[in-house]
Amino acid sequence: MELIFLKPYMKEVVWGGTRIQKEYGYMSNSDHIGEAWLVSANENGLSKVINGKYKGLSLKELWDKHREIFGEELKGVFPLLIKYIDAKDNLSIQVHPNDDYARVVEQQPNGKAESWYILDCDKDSDILIGHNAKNKEEFKKYIDNKEWDKLLRIKKIKKGDFFNIPAGTVHAIRKGTLILETQQNSDITYRLYDYDRLQNGKKRELHIKKSIDVVTCPYDKSKVEIKPIVKGDKIEYINNEKFSITKYIVKNGLNIEFEKFYIICVIEGKGSVNDIEIAKGTNFIVPKSFGRIKIKGEMELMLIHN
Repeated sequence: MELIFLKPYMKEVVWGGTRIQKEYGYMSNSDHIGEAWLVSANENGLSKVINGKYKGLSLKELWDKHREIFGEELKGVFPLLIKYIDAKDNLSIQVHPNDDYARVVEQQPNGKAESWYILDCDKDSDILIGHNAKNKEEFKKYIDNKEWDKLLRIKKIKKGDFFNIPAGTVHAIRKGTLILETQQNSDITYRLYDYDRLQNGKKRELHIKKSIDVVTCPYDKSKVEIKPIVKGDKIEYINNEKFSITKYIVKNGLNIEFEKFYIICVIEGKGSVNDIEIAKGTNFIVPKSFGRIKIKGEMELMLIHN
């Protein structure tokens, strides 16, 4: 078995910029890159294997043809999608469906629960998270009257903050923010509002009825603003039925034993894993039952699994 390193898919969007390329050394000719899909088997943007005997395969092909790497017991589509997101401008105000709604209404295998780790942000930055409506009738009334300031909640943020965003949560990343997003493998987004922006001379589609269908009322702050568990140089952010996310701050080296398949993203620093050089922007998969990996160097690593 070997570690599987991945090349991201670079996604061009109206609110994107060039920060991802500068921060992580990824290549793109566009100056409107808003997302790098680091680990993706989603048809709308596939990451590719860049080493070893599977070099050149997309992650979807690897999942479909070599399930033993991940675990024969795992069914359906590849479970996760991991991204860097650079908000040069405000993202649309949006909400995502849960699994049941996605399957019935969109004929898609997954809804979209996600989480955000704030990699960096401008001074006095904020995000839009949650709403003030007591029920869906009140939620619709705020929208009909375009009373966005009354409906929506704003939250100040700083580097290192973490937010869990279950399906049904109204949210928007705001300009000047760089995040690591972990989500279910789904690209279903319902837009509530998009600031009347134009893309190719037209306003982007809104999905008001579906947004009202799936929104959680009232908003439950306790499910979003989760307190991490700090154990020295190990920080556990979340461990639920959708995903588990833990950060390791490596100073003098680290040995970890793996039984499940894991995704590892290097978010800061440089060093090596099993004598292979890695650095900020490196993303790789540790196959199931791989055993021990040996990390050397000074780095911050995100370890993610479903």
